Amino acid sequence: MAKTAFLGLGVMGYPMAGHLEAAGHALTVWNRTAAKAEAWAADHKGSAAASPAEAIAGADFVFLCLGDDPDVLVVYDAMEAAIAEGMVIVDHTTASASLARDLYSRAAAKGAAFIDAPISGGQAGAENGQLTIMCGGDVEAFTQAEPVMDAYGKRMTLIGESGSGQLAKSVNQICIAGIVQGLAEGLHFAEQADLDISKVVQAIAGGAAQSWQMDNRWETMRDGHYEHGFAVDWMRKDLRITLETARENGASLPLTAMVDQYYADIQAMGGNRWDTSSLLARMGRSKG
Repeated sequence: MAKTAFLGLGVMGYPMAGHLEAAGHALTVWNRTAAKAEAWAADHKGSAAASPAEAIAGADFVFLCLGDDPDVLVVYDAMEAAIAEGMVIVDHTTASASLARDLYSRAAAKGAAFIDAPISGGQAGAENGQLTIMCGGDVEAFTQAEPVMDAYGKRMTLIGESGSGQLAKSVNQICIAGIVQGLAEGLHFAEQADLDISKVVQAIAGGAAQSWQMDNRWETMRDGHYEHGFAVDWMRKDLRITLETARENGASLPLTAMVDQYYADIQAMGGNRWDTSSLLARMGRSKG
């Protein structure tokens, strides 16, 4: 089993670290709020460190799961002195591809490897060890990290060179934004037409309109329940990164830009912590 460190114990990182410990890996954790790291250590066999550098000292694998580019950069700067040759650093944060490429170069200068590895599957996926992981980096480093990530990942794919994982995550969020908006409009139309929504979904879910969002969210959307983990605030952060990248590479994303503004409407309604299916709420629906 590997000696590992996990930095960032939010709603995703906390259970992910638990899966690593359950798989038998020796684990040290760190969190900006020290009490959370201490609570994790009290519930598991691992230990809590007082600083990022202390957490990764002597580790074979270092996992990050933070908030945004500035958070990753601050933590990386704080741990850089302890990065050693042969160490594999895996960043599960959804951040920019440009930051991933920069940290890849900084890690390589110390003889270490860096993999950008954003995740999809939400809080439930993290808790159930069923995450999808999109990776960018070197084949050798990915081959080393893959069996360790298997503790919480159901599908791990090396997309390409450094930054590719983050770009693939943008593709993921673009697709989700369009699908959820389409589902919200469909349910809204059904309501306005006085249709029995359950019968409508039963009729169309076996055809081309079927999606994971329809299978798992239509009923809670109909009932105005939006407490399913992946918050609107996080989605807007991801879409900001996506739209910034699109401006750089020339991609045209009119639907994504529109849905991003719809999520801004949800924030204005006080739905910052509602999940992404709450797009229906801005169509005259109230949170149940």
